[in-house]
Amino acid sequence: MKTRRQSIILDIVQREPIHNQEQLRHCVKAAGFDVTQATLSRDIRDLGLVKGGSDGVYRTPSQPGTNPMAVASILQRSLSDYLARVDRVNHMLLLRTGPGQAQVLGVALDRAGLPEIVGTVAGDDTILVIAPDVRRARTLVKRLEDFSS
Repeated sequence: MKTRRQSIILDIVQREPIHNQEQLRHCVKAAGFDVTQATLSRDIRDLGLVKGGSDGVYRTPSQPGTNPMAVASILQRSLSDYLARVDRVNHMLLLRTGPGQAQVLGVALDRAGLPEIVGTVAGDDTILVIAPDVRRARTLVKRLEDFSS
């Protein structure tokens, strides 16, 4: 439930300008999750959302005006929390997570903008990651394993 709720929060923040937690709480509730302010605050922290810019809205770490170190931190936290196994077949990786966790990890991977990743497709507990070639797929496996430890 937490991972699905956090995925919804990321989607909301990317779709529309959210200026405060109460506005975000209403949007999350409209999506079917009745959350407390404390839970929402923890989700904002866990997702690394930042509030700022000239418009004062919440942003994901990969949006303009955010810190690249925050993006790396979120990716590392997501990998250590959600990644269960990595399998490589040629230039493709199959990442295994717990049920309902692939979407959140997939978003973190996409936002990180790693040069070894051409694209990702996330299901419920599996993410297909495409690398440009076998060499970079091997490099990516090593990077993901280092991040997740």
